[in-house]
Order: sequence, then structure tokens, then C-alpha cells
Amino acid sequence: MRGPDVITMYQRLIHVCAWFAACLMVLAGAMLTYEVVARYFFIRPTIWAGELSQLCLIWGCMIGMPQLMKARQHITVSAVTSLLQPGARKVAELCALACVLVFSTIVALYGWDIFHDSFQRGRTTGSLLDMPIWVVELAIPVGFALLAVQALIEIVQLARGAAIPEEAAHE
Repeated sequence: MRGPDVITMYQRLIHVCAWFAACLMVLAGAMLTYEVVARYFFIRPTIWAGELSQLCLIWGCMIGMPQLMKARQHITVSAVTSLLQPGARKVAELCALACVLVFSTIVALYGWDIFHDSFQRGRTTGSLLDMPIWVVELAIPVGFALLAVQALIEIVQLARGAAIPEEAAHE
């Protein structure tokens, strides 16, 4: 019996990341709601809600990107590509995915350097909470590395003859 292949395991990982991203978004909303209530109704603002909600939003956006690409729910401009013949559309899709792959790889590499420098130097946010800044900065290389891998998977699948995914319906 053959175990799950690497792509299937990766797809499961990004699915879990997407659910975790959704939870982080909800958590950020709850923290900001608490901050508003504490600040304006009880005149007792917190030192943690704003910064931790930003942390949740950044991490949530970064780790949710690959699932959005997989589901074709990311922002696309299809005014021109929707008019193309299937062959030309496939070429345009491959070019777009290649751009995403290159850009994501560059951002992940440079983001890693920034994270590593902050980690080594012990930089902090400088706020009242004074968290290590690398906790926030690590989201960039992680998120963009995941996105680069997903772009590569999409390129390979299209090159092997998979149908061009339709853009998600507007809701």
C-alpha cells in the first residue's frame, strides 16, 4: 500500500493553514472588539489588543495565501484573459503563475534575511508590549514560501495537461 504523496500532504497542510488563518482573523476581531469596549465603555484600554490583533492579521493573511490560490479565490483581473482561446489562456495562466513563483521566492528569501537579522539582534516592537519583532517578521518568509510551493504545484499540474481552473464565482 502506498502512502499519501507529497502534493496531497502539502494540500492538507495548506488546508489546515487556511482554517488556522480563519481562526486568527476571528481572534483578531474579538481582540479589537474587546479593546473598543474596554477603551470607550470602561476607559481601561489594553496594551496588548492592538499589537496582538495585528500579529494575528499578518499571520492569517500570509498563511492563507496558498489556499486562496488553489481555490482560485485570490484577486484576478480576467477582462482580457476571459476573451482568449483556451491555448492562449493556458499560456497566460502559466506566465502569471511563473511571476507569482518568482516574486514569492524573492520575497521569501529576503524576508528570511530580515527575520534572521531581527532574531539575532533581539529586536523588539518598541511598543508597550515590546514583543520580539521576529515573531511578526517570520510570517513573511513562511507565507510566501508556502505560496511559491503552491504556484509551482499549479504550474506542474497545468503543464501536465490539467484543465485551466475557472475563477471562483463572485459572491
